[in-house]
Amino acid sequence: MARRRTGPSETVRELVYQRDGGQCARCGSAHLLTIHHRVNRGMGGAREAWINRPENLLMACTTCNGWFEDHPGESYEAGWKVRRPQRPDEVPVRYPGGRLYRLTRDGVRVMAVAVAR
Repeated sequence: MARRRTGPSETVRELVYQRDGGQCARCGSAHLLTIHHRVNRGMGGAREAWINRPENLLMACTTCNGWFEDHPGESYEAGWKVRRPQRPDEVPVRYPGGRLYRLTRDGVRVMAVAVAR
């Protein structure tokens, strides 16, 4: 039986790479980049179509990709990770320099307005 592909398409990967400027969304590195899912796929992948759409994906260097798992509190606070049932397009992401952006389904990032707590 053929193995089911669980990751984003090459078109989506390229869109995310371009949106993030070919840099890690946390530290800005351009080395050893990988695709990071903000909402975890879970073991064996996920069946939801949105899981591999641009609003749920970030470019991350391998160091930061591991850091997201080791520091979940900070990762959720910065939007690098998103908890279910939240939608990734509703949770802004902090990029290098501290600016917050909402990520759209069409692969664009839009500056978010910070909300006072």
